[in-house]
Amino acid sequence: MIFSNEQMERYSRHIILKELGVKGQQKLMAGKVLIIGAGGLGSPAALYLAAAGVGTIGIADNDTVDLSNLQRQIIHTSADLGKPKVVSAQETMNAMNGEVAVIPYREKIDSANIKSIINDKNYDFILDCTDNFPAKFLINDACVMLKKPFSHGGIIRFQGQLLTYVPGRGPCYRCLFQSPPPAGAVPSCREAGVLGVLAGVIGTLQATEAIKYLLGLEGLLTGWLLSYNALTMDFRKVKVPVNPRCPVCGGEASITTLVDYEQAVCNL
Repeated sequence: MIFSNEQMERYSRHIILKELGVKGQQKLMAGKVLIIGAGGLGSPAALYLAAAGVGTIGIADNDTVDLSNLQRQIIHTSADLGKPKVVSAQETMNAMNGEVAVIPYREKIDSANIKSIINDKNYDFILDCTDNFPAKFLINDACVMLKKPFSHGGIIRFQGQLLTYVPGRGPCYRCLFQSPPPAGAVPSCREAGVLGVLAGVIGTLQATEAIKYLLGLEGLLTGWLLSYNALTMDFRKVKVPVNPRCPVCGGEASITTLVDYEQAVCNL
């Protein structure tokens, strides 16, 4: 791939990094990342991946932009109220970097469509930027079954967390959280609240994980749960072992088909 003068200028701060260089930028431009959720976590992740020049970015969400979203979902503006989030996100990303192919999926992710969406462009890496436990377990299970790496992110109040799953290199989400909590057991962020900038911190870290994976860099959060407390400004990494009895990634997996769980959405 021969870079144009404009591309050399756009990505110059990447290219001068010895860990990236021209070859690294070429990897990003050939990379394909799927973002599931165009809300608080998906917004900064999508913006930074587009800015970085990731060549193909899918974004899946069936919601529309609401006024209460704008406190944290920075990819949308007041002019986008009532617009499908994937359309708003696509417009913003393309306005930032017209070279990026943004693929919108205006549909709710469920057990019937998640595999076909992941396989649609044979995405290299998946970002779980969703706002509810059923979606998170569904994404985990689908990625394990399809052998796709992904980054999990979650936020509520002043707390955020993330981990990265890479097939054969560490635990999946179910190794740590075996099954979804009962409906109503955990308050939604609509009930408990969420600090807007927290979504920016965690979503940007998820984008970082995607970029490092595409570049083949070390230091991914495989085998680690990273938590962040915005009040104390503390980051904490906890080692997470592989669970040999994990029902989806263990040696004798009992979960072999995808299931749609029921629980209230918290609208991150």
